[in-house]
Amino acid sequence: MTTTDALRGDSLRLAYHGHVVVPGADVRLRAGEVTALIGPNGSGKSTVLRALARLHQPESGTVALADVADTRTLSAVELARRVTLLSQSRPTPSGVTVRDVVGYGRHPYRGRWGRRDEDGPRAIAWAMGVTGVAEMADRGVDELSGGELQRVWLATCLAQDTGVLLLDEPTTYLDLRYQVEILDLVRDLADEHGVAVGVVLHDLDQAAAVADHVVLLRRGEVVAAGTPAQVLEPRRLTETYGLPIDVTVDDDGRVRTHPVGRHTQRRRERVLARA
Repeated sequence: MTTTDALRGDSLRLAYHGHVVVPGADVRLRAGEVTALIGPNGSGKSTVLRALARLHQPESGTVALADVADTRTLSAVELARRVTLLSQSRPTPSGVTVRDVVGYGRHPYRGRWGRRDEDGPRAIAWAMGVTGVAEMADRGVDELSGGELQRVWLATCLAQDTGVLLLDEPTTYLDLRYQVEILDLVRDLADEHGVAVGVVLHDLDQAAAVADHVVLLRRGEVVAAGTPAQVLEPRRLTETYGLPIDVTVDDDGRVRTHPVGRHTQRRRERVLARA
């Protein structure tokens, strides 16, 4: 593991009830960089992310931190101070406020005997501020919309104040404004705070815009890994997703993908026929 590797999964073989869904994946997250996991439904993206967070036990392979060869040697509290995961769905608690829920992120620092968490108020206030939920701090979370609740759970993860942040489809339920703001925040965490971010995304253009590295999975196998320009290649994407996908590059170097549906293909054919 290099000095910039914050979290790494080597030869991860992952299964559910004896059925192997990921036969052997290698994933590397680096400090100060964003790595996006992309691929069709059922490709193993979320399963890999859960394995990196030690929520899914590999049949074989290891997960390592920069200074820990195998995260299984860490206690749950020790790992929670190093790695946090925003999963796709969480239960909505009742009778608690937004501030209370964001405060849950400080659990690794409080201890079972209620040890004083001196940095807690600052971390909670910062997390609520950057996610735009500070103004609803005293509202009950059971009153919130899906998008509002998603931002509260992200704030909870940020309050945990770890060096590795794992996000499973963080833009789900969010309107366009907050999708953009969440992705901007992800970049800020990497660029300004040196956080290693691993994020599962379905939107290929979002992945191209936010990520330094992209890992493309299909049927549990890593098809390609590299920069967005290296991975988001039209023939590879077409084969992986099972429909034609065009790729263009803007003048500023940003990669954009263009899935071609049946109606678009028919229009193209009519234009060619008239030419």
